[in-house]
This record gives sequence, C-alpha cells and structure tokens, in this order.
Amino acid sequence: MNTETLDARYLDLDQWPTESAVEAMLEGQMAAIAAIQSQTAAIARAAEAAAARLGQDGRLIYVGAGTSGRLAVQDGTELNPTFCWPMKRLVFLMAGGFGALTEAYEGAEDNVEAARADIDACAITPSDVVIGVAASGQTPYTVAAVRHARTLGALTIGIANNPGTALIEQAEHHVLADTGSEILAGSTRMKAGTAQKAVLNLLSTALMLRLGFVYRGRMVAMRVSNAKLLRRARRMVQELSGVDAEVAIHALGVAENDIRCGVLVAMGLPLDEARALLDAHQGSLRDALHALDARKA
Repeated sequence: MNTETLDARYLDLDQWPTESAVEAMLEGQMAAIAAIQSQTAAIARAAEAAAARLGQDGRLIYVGAGTSGRLAVQDGTELNPTFCWPMKRLVFLMAGGFGALTEAYEGAEDNVEAARADIDACAITPSDVVIGVAASGQTPYTVAAVRHARTLGALTIGIANNPGTALIEQAEHHVLADTGSEILAGSTRMKAGTAQKAVLNLLSTALMLRLGFVYRGRMVAMRVSNAKLLRRARRMVQELSGVDAEVAIHALGVAENDIRCGVLVAMGLPLDEARALLDAHQGSLRDALHALDARKA
C-alpha cells in the first residue's frame, strides 16, 4: 500500500532541526490537498447521486475505523448545526463502537461480523446513503459494511487513499485521494487524514447544495443556537428579503428562528403558508421564492 511505504527522504527525520521537520510536514499537508484535484468530478457525481437518493427520509450513514472513522463522525455531526440536517437521519458506525472515538480499540477494524451486524441493525432502505472511509482502502470492518449495505439497496460511497483496493471496488461511487507515503511511515492521521477531511467537507457541502440548503452563498438552513448565529440569521433575513432591520428581527421571531421561513414571512407570507411553501419544495428557499414569484405573476 502506498500509504504504508517508507520514504527514504525522512529516515533521519528525528534528527532534523524541528523547524525543518515541521516544514516537511507542511509540504506533506499541501501535497495531500493537491492529491484531491483529480477527484472533483467523482465527488460531484457522488454528491448528486446522494441528493437524488435521500429524498424525504433517507439517512446518511458514516462508516469507519480509527482516524478515518473519527473524521467521518466529525463531518456528519457538523451537518445538523450548519444545515439543520436532522440527527435522526444521521447514523455513525465506528469499528469498536463510540468508545473508539476517544480510545483505540485493538482489533475492532478487523471485525467483519460486527460490521454486518451494525448494518443490519440500521434497517437499511434504498433511500439511505452509506459513506465508508478508510485510508488503506481495505479495512475489513469498513469494506464489509459498505459491501453489505450495497446488497441491501443503499447507495454506497467509498473514500480511500490507495488505488485498486476493496473499498474502491465495492462502493458504487468512490473517491481516491492517492496521497502516497507518509513522512512517518504508516501514520495516516497525517497526509491521508488531511485528504479525507477535505474530501468529506467537499462531499457533504456539495450534497447540501444540491438539496437546496444553501441560497445566494448563505447557510439559510443553519440552526440558530447562540447569540452570534442569531445576529447572522437576522442579517440574512434582512438581506435576502430586502426589508429593514426591525422587520427582519420581527419576521425571524415569528418564524421561530427558521431563516428560510423568516425570509418568506418578511416578504409578507403568514407563517403557516411560508412553512407549507417550503415543505412543498423540500426546504429549498430558492424554489419556494420562484414559486412565490410565479404566483404573483
């Protein structure tokens, strides 16, 4: 595996001046991001397929072990505050269970039976999207989970750092971030992990774009959970509806801090009608506004 090979350039890394070692590590991080450049089309295809599959009740199911699993969980947990993606539509399958998020569980990544059992416990439907992440591309737990989920009808996406591996072959869509050898041989929390995090960021954000949770460069589905976000939400309502600050504040309050509803309320719709219009367009503010314009015309 490329990620396991020893790079002779760094054999004496422990004897280098610390600044030189850090500079070399940084170069590796930049190379990790560059390795994703060829994968933009693959990421886009996966995001579009996932958006088409999820519908009104499909779930995002993240699968991984070790560093890869932790990065997958991090990506998924950020979807609720950023895009108000329902927690009930998020599932995290971590080799070794949730305890493995903070403590290494030896051997957990080799447990194929546990992977199948975890997938069975999810009661997979064709609306579900399973995202498996593994630097090696052949982690038994992750590969088995993705393979089993695909046989049950889920859309599967694999993210790996080695070509020609089982995860790449088993997933319906795959993203290959071929980051090569690590400065510390086999330490895939470095280049491979950086590339995985970037791919996950791109994939999930592109997915939310296609689902209509972004409008005019703004996170209009954002969950308002603190004073800073409340100020941001009020500003969004004001800018998107073209009203003054007081009207925007009132509309957002009426909409119970739902930014998309707040925009429609600020434009004159009663709350119930605003909610119904958004529901009719799967939460897309753009589509709701187009429908409102058509109605006025």
